[in-house]
Amino acid sequence: MVTTVTTDAFQSFITDSELPVIIDFWAVWCGPCRAFSTVIDRLAEDYADKILVGKINVDEQPKLADQFHVMSIPTVGVFFKGELKETLVGSRSYDAMAAVADKYLA
Repeated sequence: MVTTVTTDAFQSFITDSELPVIIDFWAVWCGPCRAFSTVIDRLAEDYADKILVGKINVDEQPKLADQFHVMSIPTVGVFFKGELKETLVGSRSYDAMAAVADKYLA
């Protein structure tokens, strides 16, 4: 399940998790973001008990976009133990995203 993350809920979503967290920074008007959404949704479903997946709409949560220097979307932030470990800019295939998730499960 993909969770919509807001500025107010961000810190607890990231720091309260014992699992790796993948955050998709996106916007409604972004065509590549909408296409990438199917990859994110599938990742959340396939890794349901292993990782947390969240989405942040950069238009609705500009402070978070600024905080993580999101200049282009889609951008994915990978958090582990409360810290940003990786930033991926642009769409990725499902296999590429699964490989990223797997790296933090090892």
